[in-house]
Amino acid sequence: MMTKTFASLIAMTALALVGCSNSQDNAGTNTESIDTAANKDDVLRVATEGAYAPFNYTNADGSLGGFDVDMANAICEEMKVTCEIVAQDWDGIIPGLKAGKYDAIVAAMSVTPERAQQVSFTDPYFSNTLVFLAKKDSSFDPSNPDDINTNAIAAQRSTISSQWLEGEYPQANIRLYDTLSNAFLDLGSGRVDAMVSDKLPAIEWLSSESGSSYVLKGDEIDIKDNFAIAVRPGDELEGKINQALANIKADGTYDALNDKYFSVGMQ
Repeated sequence: MMTKTFASLIAMTALALVGCSNSQDNAGTNTESIDTAANKDDVLRVATEGAYAPFNYTNADGSLGGFDVDMANAICEEMKVTCEIVAQDWDGIIPGLKAGKYDAIVAAMSVTPERAQQVSFTDPYFSNTLVFLAKKDSSFDPSNPDDINTNAIAAQRSTISSQWLEGEYPQANIRLYDTLSNAFLDLGSGRVDAMVSDKLPAIEWLSSESGSSYVLKGDEIDIKDNFAIAVRPGDELEGKINQALANIKADGTYDALNDKYFSVGMQ
């Protein structure tokens, strides 16, 4: 009887020690989680497309560059946080934000009512117009609706360019591409007759070897399009980014970046 009682006491003591040990381990884990959460306040995770020069592109070494990338870094510096910038395919860029993969999108994203139902937008940081491109010796005239309806016209899928073209010319032969680069590739290869694009990426491509035989056709199309940074609805980041954006505009940082990427004029 005494032997059984002694054995029971030993077992109970061992269980108590294990319980204390687990309690200490859990306390340590909780502290680590809190520290990690605190550290996250020092990082701004940003997504860009990495395929929309000169706003954002992927360099030969895999690094990201462009106006959007420099803008994001300038905003992070103003907010005194570290930028973690990743590339994300365009079609998945808003779903990725909503899923918490990153905190903000800086990717030449146009503010539209449809997108505003899913994300919150900061103050605009760029005003955009659309243009048509075609071969220099082409008779394509975008002021003539018949020319738009009878030619194969490229545009990037799920962008303001393709949405405008589909809305204004529902009968047009529109070829949609996952990236702007692929759309330019087919234009340069003659697989489409013309293309509609944001103005500055179009000018960037015209200055390349593959775009040297092409020109802008017709007038710029002003659709009151503004680019802004997207965050999750209700996120306090919207106000913080707006303040940082206002500061870099006031101190000349924004103008310097604008001159760096957009000093070239229309051709």
